[in-house]
Amino acid sequence: MASPAPVPASPGSSSQKKRGATESIGLYAVQCCECHKWRTVSTKDEFETIRENFTEDPWFCSKRPECSCEDPPDIEYDSSRIWVIDKPNIPKPPPKTERLVIMRGDLSKMDIYYVLPNGKRARGIGDVQKFLDTNPEYKDRISAESFSFTVPKIVEETVSQSSLWKTKKAKKQDKINASSSKKDKANASSSEN
Repeated sequence: MASPAPVPASPGSSSQKKRGATESIGLYAVQCCECHKWRTVSTKDEFETIRENFTEDPWFCSKRPECSCEDPPDIEYDSSRIWVIDKPNIPKPPPKTERLVIMRGDLSKMDIYYVLPNGKRARGIGDVQKFLDTNPEYKDRISAESFSFTVPKIVEETVSQSSLWKTKKAKKQDKINASSSKKDKANASSSEN
């Protein structure tokens, strides 16, 4: 069965997380239910609309203007990038919220967060309910059922050895940086005495 697929550009690193991780998705694509070719989707909003209605309204090349199944694919499914497959029928985020998909630095899985109207991140349905309880003015526009923390599946065969190597190298550098920072602090406090 064809499915919508966000295609991440790069995993988050621990240094990104310190600054406030940004979404890992670099490209959105959907697979035609007839020819099975991958077509890029121009915006996150368009992708979320396709994903929300995918079972009831399957996607075909003919839905895009001037596109048919005879045209070559927009993107090839290969290991030139890391692919993740999203579940169909995940609801679009409620107004004034945003769904973020962030790949862990070790490429093991994705994490889902929602940026709520107050700018805070919800990591689970409990955070959403807490927000609604403390902000009752949103209860008529936002319901907890409108949020899905279902994570996309990373397609393991598209995680190349070079991606793993780069990730391990970045983690090693993060450890070295953290270690030298601790040593600098220890040296600074011992020289004060």
